[in-house]
Amino acid sequence: MKSIQIQGSARTETGKKATRDLRRNDSVPCVLYGSQKDENGKQIATHFSVTVDGLRKLVYTPHIYVVDLNIDGKIVNAVMKDIQFHPVTDAILHVDFYQIDENNPIVMEVPVQLEGLAEGVKAGGKLVLQMRKLKVKALYNVIPERMVINVSSLGLGKTIKVGELSYEGLEIQNAKDAVVCAVKLTRAARGAQAAAGK
Repeated sequence: MKSIQIQGSARTETGKKATRDLRRNDSVPCVLYGSQKDENGKQIATHFSVTVDGLRKLVYTPHIYVVDLNIDGKIVNAVMKDIQFHPVTDAILHVDFYQIDENNPIVMEVPVQLEGLAEGVKAGGKLVLQMRKLKVKALYNVIPERMVINVSSLGLGKTIKVGELSYEGLEIQNAKDAVVCAVKLTRAARGAQAAAGK
């Protein structure tokens, strides 16, 4: 996985007013959930803020990154866990990060990439990608930048489901019967099939 550096500033106030003031100044409230736990078994959380510009390369991209978070000089390796957008303006409202522990697996959504020319496409069908990302659990250094799926042998009207996929060191978290991609019949393909059947 590629890495990206993000500068953050620790937050001392976390109330609604402080959050509003942050957003007014083009900053986004963020939380880093650490790999350590407190006496109650809860992950230790660090509240900080990042400028909107500082998040652009991480958020508005098809790629996934390991984030080198620099919070007031303290550097932590993390991954983006969750992001909230404004329902109307699409502005970034909040981002959660999760600190990477080299010995513990993490869960991430990884983009899907189809490769090869499907048999069904050669026969006039249309290849449709129904799941653009797959949720995987693995040690962070095993997680690929893309989940590559070869569709060469996929025939007309056929699908590839999550349960048919297997990658070394990765545990796919999505439902096994969820359809990742399919070759759908087009009018032209139906016509060709009908003509062949006569």
